[in-house]
Amino acid sequence: MINRGKWLSAEEYNCKPFDYMCPEREAPEHQPPMDEPKNYHMLVRHTFFIDESMMEAAGETELAITADDYYKVWINGVYVGQGPAPGYPFRYYYNRYRIGGALRKGENVIAVHVYYQGLVNRVWYSADKRQGLKAAIWQNSRLIVATDGEWKYRQAGEFAGGRTTGYDTCFLEDIDAGRISYGWRECGYDDAGWKRCVENEYDDHELVLQETGPVEIRERVPALLKTFGEGHFLFDCGEEVVGGVRITVSGEKGDKIRLRYAEELDGDGHAKYEMRCNCTYEEEWTLSGRGADTEGSKSAVNEKEAADTEGILVAEDGKDIIENYDYAEDSKDVIESYDYKAFRYIEIITGCKNFSEKSITVVERHYPFHMVRTVREDCEPVVRKIWDLCARTVMLGTQEVYVDCPSREKGQYLGDLLVTGVSHMYLTGDGAMFKKALYDFAASTRIDKGMMAVSASGIMQEIADYSLLYPLQLYYYYQLTGDGETVRELYPCAREVLEYFQRFERADGLLTDVNTKWNMVDWPENLRDDYDFDLTRPVGSGCLSVINAYYYGVHLYLSKIEEILFRETERKAELTRLTAAFEDAFYDREAKLFVDKEGSRHSSLHVNALALYFSMQPKESEKSITELIRKKGLSCGVYMAFFVLKGLAGIGEKALAYELITGEGIHSWVNMLKEGATTCFEAWGKEQKWNTSLCHPWASAPVILFTEDLGLTVPLKG
Repeated sequence: MINRGKWLSAEEYNCKPFDYMCPEREAPEHQPPMDEPKNYHMLVRHTFFIDESMMEAAGETELAITADDYYKVWINGVYVGQGPAPGYPFRYYYNRYRIGGALRKGENVIAVHVYYQGLVNRVWYSADKRQGLKAAIWQNSRLIVATDGEWKYRQAGEFAGGRTTGYDTCFLEDIDAGRISYGWRECGYDDAGWKRCVENEYDDHELVLQETGPVEIRERVPALLKTFGEGHFLFDCGEEVVGGVRITVSGEKGDKIRLRYAEELDGDGHAKYEMRCNCTYEEEWTLSGRGADTEGSKSAVNEKEAADTEGILVAEDGKDIIENYDYAEDSKDVIESYDYKAFRYIEIITGCKNFSEKSITVVERHYPFHMVRTVREDCEPVVRKIWDLCARTVMLGTQEVYVDCPSREKGQYLGDLLVTGVSHMYLTGDGAMFKKALYDFAASTRIDKGMMAVSASGIMQEIADYSLLYPLQLYYYYQLTGDGETVRELYPCAREVLEYFQRFERADGLLTDVNTKWNMVDWPENLRDDYDFDLTRPVGSGCLSVINAYYYGVHLYLSKIEEILFRETERKAELTRLTAAFEDAFYDREAKLFVDKEGSRHSSLHVNALALYFSMQPKESEKSITELIRKKGLSCGVYMAFFVLKGLAGIGEKALAYELITGEGIHSWVNMLKEGATTCFEAWGKEQKWNTSLCHPWASAPVILFTEDLGLTVPLKG
């Protein structure tokens, strides 16, 4: 039905799109143009009519909608949802909602806030001149309304700033409330001065249904932690959150509210808004003067009305989304963030005399997260603390995609998918997001056959280690869902990964000089355990062990997938040959350990952990590798810890794996807790990486170990 609508744009964007997708090594030659508007907020509305017969079947009414880059949509002022998930234009997502509960007999209005960012980053594939939306509403196959040139728009003028933060991840939102179009989401609003949307003649989006639901929205009231004097407040959410802020207040025209968001406090007890993760979260909101002379006016958010509101909307899967939370009254300014941040604290500095702790609400967001598993009651308290730490991180890190972090990057990385995604499936029993991610990365092979490291986005980044994990991830998905149809559809993409890397094979089957993608080994660099290889970009020449361990994994998990799909595989001889070649090249028979490269005497934690994980080790080496790990502990990145711990469990060293997870050294989850973590850090401690994010779900490996190997979890009752 969505194809019955036209793609609508602002007149500035009725132009040919520009594609800059290319392999990373070609990216400098394919830069997008700089001559288009950026940070463009477009308000779109259209009235339509529902007669009595339609109202009788209102429950069957559905909305299909998408926008580039993003939308938030309301029917008659009732919030419906937001999206879509990031996608490439050749595989772009749209969402479906049941909207019967928001309809009324007679005149209705659909209102959409479309956002086009225009930056090249890990969030969206933007800066390509594709802007606008497409939508249709139907009932029992009867089209009620679809996007056309009768829909109206205006640019939202309140977003005044042009500063970015993170890795050009988002625009900071300096908002002028005097330019907010109050009431535009409702019927009866006068839009006579609005322009008509342009039916974009250059539209080339190829749309697919997004099978994952929209993010959930939750409101929470932060606690007032302290005041620093008149008009100077510090609020604490009590834990890391992902979302934005709504302020409801009356004040004099021109009154300023300065907002500083932070994940931690500085030495003087103020919000550390110049964050260690390279985000500077400081914004300024200006009041319009609405209600400045009204004494004792009602709050723009009536808590009782919010609790009693009917008309809950239902997503495609039948789950409740959210109740109406748009309760703006004429007496006050209601100013709200559009994009999201990661923070715990909000510091407010204002000259508005009416501002109080009741003026601020935090609007938290994440993909629907309903726990189905927990740790056993007889576990040590530290197990519960680590479980809760990891679970909250995975929840906040699951937005429209699995984000590597919800602050600096907001990108979906192929390597992170292994730990974050598997943890998410164990925590929730929901495989839909993992499935979507597998398709996202399969789509990236249209850019480069060896797969992109981040998808779907404008950053053309490639990491060999991550691409080589795709067959393992596909097999993991099957093991946890039994979804053979998806595995069959994506098997050719997994084979393409193998075929891409075969160009680097030497005579014995090992890879050498894999110089078209970054050879990462681990991140950050200071947690590579002094890995003995030139890991510059492009990588130095030679044959390194970590990439070859992953390459063996490609063959191993393709063989397992082939046995599932075809009941047989021809890879067993190749697996034997690769094991022998790997041992000949990298095994130090005297030390009974694997080394980092041919001719090296250095045995890193990384290659030995991967040898155990993929079961490549000679039996005689297991004691030596175990002792190496015992000695070095988790002196690796938090992501690589997954392979270390799973490798130990695979040879029966579960007690050591448990000891490492619950240990109290500087490389531990307990160390994060000691440093005040409420979500997992990007590294083991705040100072162990130069730009540490304090919410990074790639550190959630204990969820998997507790469940798969240590027997410490049980299904939740009910």
